[in-house]
Amino acid sequence: MTAIAAVLGLLLVQAPGEPRAPGLMMLEAPTTRTIDKGDQSNVDDKKQVLVRTDAEWTRLWQQHAPDRRRPAFDFSKEMIVGVFMGSRPNAGFSTAITKTTAGNGVLIVRYTEKAPGARTVSAQVLTFPYHLVAIPKASVTDVKFEKDDK
Repeated sequence: MTAIAAVLGLLLVQAPGEPRAPGLMMLEAPTTRTIDKGDQSNVDDKKQVLVRTDAEWTRLWQQHAPDRRRPAFDFSKEMIVGVFMGSRPNAGFSTAITKTTAGNGVLIVRYTEKAPGARTVSAQVLTFPYHLVAIPKASVTDVKFEKDDK
């Protein structure tokens, strides 16, 4: 394990069967910590975010849940990743961040989105599914959100 990985609490990983470019090192956070998850956000539009500073966190929380107290964070140790599905016509929709990896300056965030089945009976109420997680701080210059189709 490199000194950087040890400091950040990250593990070196490579996906099985994936060819690795020379010199490419992937770092995977061993766990993500859910900050907030549910189906009632004030974020109307679909969006994905990476929050690195307290000022960014304040702006996002004010948009997301202005009537609730904003959780405090130490941005010298953690970053926040969020996925918002935007407005949905009824209950039964959800989203979840499933994996985060960082390497060569790129953070990759894997997430899922679920919709109610065609024959599912669900409440006829607008929902706004979201998931916010804390991950160890990493030096990244780009972030890519990839939706799993599972």
